[in-house]
Amino acid sequence: MALALKSKAPDFTLPSTSGKSFTLSEDMAGKSCVIYFYPKDFTPGCTKEACSFRDSHHVLSNLDIPVFGISKDSIETHHKFKKEHQLPFELLSDTKGKVCKAYDALIPIIKVPKRITYLLNEAHEIEAVFDSMFDAAGHIKAILKAAK
Repeated sequence: MALALKSKAPDFTLPSTSGKSFTLSEDMAGKSCVIYFYPKDFTPGCTKEACSFRDSHHVLSNLDIPVFGISKDSIETHHKFKKEHQLPFELLSDTKGKVCKAYDALIPIIKVPKRITYLLNEAHEIEAVFDSMFDAAGHIKAILKAAK
């Protein structure tokens, strides 16, 4: 079950592929953004999803809506994934799964991140959400529709 629309997104700080820590409330103060959670770097569905965000990145960029991908993978693995697939956005490492849990993005029992995407408005309220493990390409389509 995703977080409710119009609810305040939980604040967090995570290591980023930028080389710095990313803090939602500071780095995105007064800005909309997309945060998408995914199970694992280099898996077929996650690669398809990341590449769909990459291929439509220009649309979100023109709307001044940055994208951030989050999984439990290490920063080192994220760097390799980002480089191999030429991802123009940052990946954040939630190795302990605390942020995944706060965003209701963990599969119960096995504690693997599920595939869920949030569009946050300028006040960091949840403007739109798309929750589907099996429709990797549907995430970007739903978010683009909500962002326009």
